[in-house]
Amino acid sequence: MAVITAQMVKDLREMTGVGPLDCKKALEANDGDLTKAADFLREKGLAKAAKKLSAGRTMNEGLVETYLHFNRRLGVMVEVNCETDFVAKTDAFKSFVKEVALHIANLAPHYVRREDVPSAAIEAERDLQTRRTKDESPNKPDAVIEKIVDGRMEKYFQEIVLMEQPTLKDDSKTISKYLSETVAEIGESIVIRRFARFALGDNPSEDGA
Repeated sequence: MAVITAQMVKDLREMTGVGPLDCKKALEANDGDLTKAADFLREKGLAKAAKKLSAGRTMNEGLVETYLHFNRRLGVMVEVNCETDFVAKTDAFKSFVKEVALHIANLAPHYVRREDVPSAAIEAERDLQTRRTKDESPNKPDAVIEKIVDGRMEKYFQEIVLMEQPTLKDDSKTISKYLSETVAEIGESIVIRRFARFALGDNPSEDGA
């Protein structure tokens, strides 16, 4: 087992922001490898975040953030909630809310979560994709058609559901993953409650409600 020095603990703390005792344990568990220890702590933090997100906590604090495009033809308003006013004032939380508003402005999601999508809209899209797939591949078995349609429906949700969209700055990470990482960083549950996106010429809709 590698000898864990105070400098190694200090370096890991600077990399992750985690307390010294947890840093030492992570280094011990990963034979002194800083990169592996940092990944270990990150995964541990995300696991804690998942527990927080599923704990049914009350979230009545937070921020309402707005974004207005330079030509004033596009605007966004989003409400993000957290548990305490203290967290709502932190830079990490403010940064997350601003990034979400900017993301909505650019990626134009229709709903926050998949379960917010009306069943009628899902059924209509599935019927459309089924007809399209059968037209493109008339000789494929029904089971294969079904799998192709399932894949296209996943893409459909990724296009219209905020939590499933790749983030604006890193398309390898979804908004859902970004939220979990932020929860792990701040140590408190947060939720994107609702949003509204306004663009000149658009028809009114229930998007983001």
